[in-house]
Amino acid sequence: MSKNNCLIGQSGGPTAVINASLKGIIDRVKASDIDNIYGMRYGIEGALAGNIIDLSQKNSKELNLFNNTPSSILGTCRYKIEDYDENEDDYHKLFNLMKELDIKYLFYIGGNDSMDTVYKLNNYAKEKNIDLKIMGVPKTIDNDLVGTDHCPGYGSAARYIATSVMEIARDSFVYDIKNVHIVEVMGRATGWLAASSILASTEKLYTPDLIYVPEMEFSTSDFVNDVKKKMEEKKAVTVVVSEGIKDKHGEYISADSSTEHDKFGHKKMGGAASVLAPFIKGNLCNRVKAIKFDVMQRAAAHCASGRDIEEAYLLGEKAVEAALLGESGLMTALKRLSNDPYKIEIIKIPAEKVANKVKLLPDKYINEENNRINEEFKDYVLPLIQGEAGVPYQNNLPNYSELDSLNEDLALRF
Repeated sequence: MSKNNCLIGQSGGPTAVINASLKGIIDRVKASDIDNIYGMRYGIEGALAGNIIDLSQKNSKELNLFNNTPSSILGTCRYKIEDYDENEDDYHKLFNLMKELDIKYLFYIGGNDSMDTVYKLNNYAKEKNIDLKIMGVPKTIDNDLVGTDHCPGYGSAARYIATSVMEIARDSFVYDIKNVHIVEVMGRATGWLAASSILASTEKLYTPDLIYVPEMEFSTSDFVNDVKKKMEEKKAVTVVVSEGIKDKHGEYISADSSTEHDKFGHKKMGGAASVLAPFIKGNLCNRVKAIKFDVMQRAAAHCASGRDIEEAYLLGEKAVEAALLGESGLMTALKRLSNDPYKIEIIKIPAEKVANKVKLLPDKYINEENNRINEEFKDYVLPLIQGEAGVPYQNNLPNYSELDSLNEDLALRF
């Protein structure tokens, strides 16, 4: 007798709340007539290798920790599936696997590249008359997905960045000497993350002094002059830069001179702060620190936004409800109705409208000098960092879920 099963995958860079979306999917599936729940180990790439885990017999104690567990607990990948009219091999492998597992519903949590996968798989299923409902669930700390007001993961990363910049700025005041801290945050193509550091600027503390984003042309000479002006006003200067800032020729400032790219053609980034530091050190002052937040900004679940967790969960839950109603090839998304009081509604948009596209930071949020973010941006980002995460603790350390604790003997390979 044919069963009615579902398959779930996570893809792309993790966030602090991506497992909340996973829990939202699982909880809603459990309340439906879907029989079994399977998970892809390491996204679509793992599924193509037959690396599947049975989540149906999960340990409820570990499952309850998902909301507060950072990173992709199922594992992730950056795998670009080819167009099926050019190469059908991946489609044959994946759909044969799903047929063997009686998969009727597929949920894929990811960013714009992952929505490309949702779009292609949905088109293939429709063309081949395969009974499969496929839904995308958004995530990315970069906040660059088209069609959604903001992305799960962004609010938590913004909270971590703003908090850390506040702490760094305060540390810069401890010595009565001139000093500069250059903080590098993620953001290959957009400055949403760097812009969130404006939240560190309060009535008690003016920081960061300068913010540079990829949407605007970056000039090293202008940067030096900007820092010089600030140092004439104060002894300690804090600068935030996106990893993806570019010069007038479109070249990355990043120290990574390699030509290595991922399978979606994205150049591997990092090192902008360390490139900029020597322009200041020895010329304007001797104490210069280059600080790269790196994976901390996407893994800091202890600093997660309660609202971010709630919305991530809700988007997973609503994806299941849409699939149960027969909808497919869509991504659940957030539409903001108001700031005060903060209200949103869940909408659904075609995955093709999100796939491989980037939502840039609007010019209105960038000052005329292209070296800081306007205070107006706070109205957009402040509601997203609200609420406590309610992190469970064990021995006064966060108690995170472990996948192997869910069901050690249920890993399947086909």
